[in-house]
Amino acid sequence: MQTSRLIASSVLGCAMLGAMLAVPVQAAPGASPAAAGVPASATFTQAELARLKKAAQRVTILRDKWGIPHAFGKLDADAVFGMVFAQAEDDFNRIELNYINAMGRLAEVEGEQEIWRDLRMKLYIDPADMRAKYAASPAWLKKLMNGWADGLNWYLATHPQVKPKLLTRFEPWMALAFSEGSIGGDIESIDLQALAAFYGKRPAPAVAMADLGKGFDPEPQGSNGFAIAPQRSAGKHALLMINPHTSFYFRPEVHMVSEEGLNAYGAVTWGQFFIYQGFNERLGWMHTSGGGDVIDEYLETVVERDGKFFYKYGNEQRAMRSKTIVLPYKTADGMRSRSVTAWFTHHGPVIREEGGKWVAVKMMDDPMHALEQSYGRTKARNYADFYKVMELRTNSSNNTVYADADGNIAYFHGNFIPRRDPRFDWTRPVDGSDPATEWKGLHEVKETITVFNPKSGYISNTNNWPCTGFGASSPDCKAYPGYMWSLPQNARGIHAERVLHDARDLTLDGLIGKAYDPYLTAFEPLVPALLKDWDALPQGDALKSRLTEQVALLRGWDLRWAVDSTPTSLAVYWGQDMVAQSAARARAEHVPAVDFIQTRLTPEERLASLARASDKLQADFGSWKTPWGEINRFQRLSGEVEQRYDDSKPSIPVGFTSANWGSLASFGMTAKQTTKRIYGDRGNSFVAAVEFGPRVRAKSILAGGESGDPASPHFKDQAEMYSRGQFKEVLFYKEDIEKQLERKYHPGQ
Repeated sequence: MQTSRLIASSVLGCAMLGAMLAVPVQAAPGASPAAAGVPASATFTQAELARLKKAAQRVTILRDKWGIPHAFGKLDADAVFGMVFAQAEDDFNRIELNYINAMGRLAEVEGEQEIWRDLRMKLYIDPADMRAKYAASPAWLKKLMNGWADGLNWYLATHPQVKPKLLTRFEPWMALAFSEGSIGGDIESIDLQALAAFYGKRPAPAVAMADLGKGFDPEPQGSNGFAIAPQRSAGKHALLMINPHTSFYFRPEVHMVSEEGLNAYGAVTWGQFFIYQGFNERLGWMHTSGGGDVIDEYLETVVERDGKFFYKYGNEQRAMRSKTIVLPYKTADGMRSRSVTAWFTHHGPVIREEGGKWVAVKMMDDPMHALEQSYGRTKARNYADFYKVMELRTNSSNNTVYADADGNIAYFHGNFIPRRDPRFDWTRPVDGSDPATEWKGLHEVKETITVFNPKSGYISNTNNWPCTGFGASSPDCKAYPGYMWSLPQNARGIHAERVLHDARDLTLDGLIGKAYDPYLTAFEPLVPALLKDWDALPQGDALKSRLTEQVALLRGWDLRWAVDSTPTSLAVYWGQDMVAQSAARARAEHVPAVDFIQTRLTPEERLASLARASDKLQADFGSWKTPWGEINRFQRLSGEVEQRYDDSKPSIPVGFTSANWGSLASFGMTAKQTTKRIYGDRGNSFVAAVEFGPRVRAKSILAGGESGDPASPHFKDQAEMYSRGQFKEVLFYKEDIEKQLERKYHPGQ
């Protein structure tokens, strides 16, 4: 996800501020009430139920021995019906929450504290606008949206025991509110506290909301994507490694098949009807976040005249557009609401104030074509088909790693990339009054950073820059505008380049082995520096004596994680302490925290952090020599979205670490830690390796299991395998599914 770069306009006086404040009011007649406790089945007529039942008979769901749903239908819309119905069976709660959030209605469920999150979404998502976009959609896409709504409504109709929090009926247009499957859409880059400060007359925050309480770099919201050309594979077929790093349980594993050419397998973001990362029998695609710059901020100079607001543009003053947005929220006494007057320039909505200017943000806002592209790629049959879909240019948050059965591998760095005047620094807000700062259309795909069949025979991206990752075939980033790539190199990128550079005769298992290589690149500069620091201490120094054993342990460490590795524990806790101590300085200098501790700390700081890390391990576990697997654990106790962890409950040791340390296989904790042990909740989630031979073959693994129901045998049946990096065989062909079949049924049967 791109870090937002917004646009601002002039700060006005108190009288002007009064016109834009959020005003509490009683809930208006007809305002949507929370639906808690209301069975959704009661909202459908007998005619609707008859129609939905007939539609369900055209769909067959096969559940394999892992509980993975394979939805078969005559038409694409039938497969969509079955696929979303199966998702709802596995975790309706996550589906509903995704759409409640996407439509800006979270406060109706969670309360007033979520109104600013709702406002952020409602700046872009308006039901009337979405209905109009649905009406303007091509007929084939309407059929898919209709099938999507029908599948979810049939689930609700046949499960009266399910009591939705809010959404008792899904309408086809709602699919457009959540048309891109990335873990954090562009809209979510808008800072909530700054938004609240502007529209709610609250003090501006000293740091962004995402930074509050953090002493460490946020666990990377990224992914690893590898593609291997036939000359480097044992079977002389192209290989693809699909390795998203997301919050656990963010995407289930599904398969959807129709007689209209659809046959897609992979991970789907809960509630969506397209495979987000996956493959069909001819090709596969993997997304990594962090491509080109796709969001810009404009500083708008605003004046008030006769009670109206205007902003400067060139030699003229344009009228600000305003819109009243109602924000209902739940209270203990029932529903209430606030009304907010939101302001817009032609660049986009105003989302904060900075230095006497209002800031307007410009980003992609084309949900219909985004949904077309997201679905269209799943039916591509070859590189030409896939490239044509990419030419829609509505994937704004991702890079794409590609491989196919013709032996091609390819890479697209970003997709939606606005053309801009390179004279401006687009990493900062630009002057909204200067017409030269306007976007000048979009770059053609051929103008962006792409790689097709590199001579090196491999492709890798780890949310890093595109300047390496392809060996000698890597693009020359200097040949492209700086706004085409936004992130630097990272420890995983260095690691991936090394493991793939000399790889030969790779099998699926060999590729998986590369993706789980245990080396921790980030410690390469840190450990030698520490050893030098300790060696330089004079004999008899108290700290030298205190750290003798710890330094000796790290001196003999091979920088590789393992469940039985004691130096991994010490190194990770040491690294975490260094980051915690220097996080504020790193933020102030706009340097990633791990990069900061590698280059900016003094010997005294490194040594003191090692002492504190040793003390913490001793206090928490009774010995600083505790093996990593005793600390780093997988635990799934409930189906709640916000997981809780308990040291007294069963858990499983995991060897791989946070991706911050260069581990390709990622296992990090983002929840507030209330336990002594570390319990992963982000990182490797759905992972798959695919070989595109005459018959596609794949292996995959999920964090935990397919179902969100603790009573299901598939709630954590993959957990032990997941913790060891052991994959299951994907059952792609119907004859193979039926040999390992758990259940076959029509939806609602």
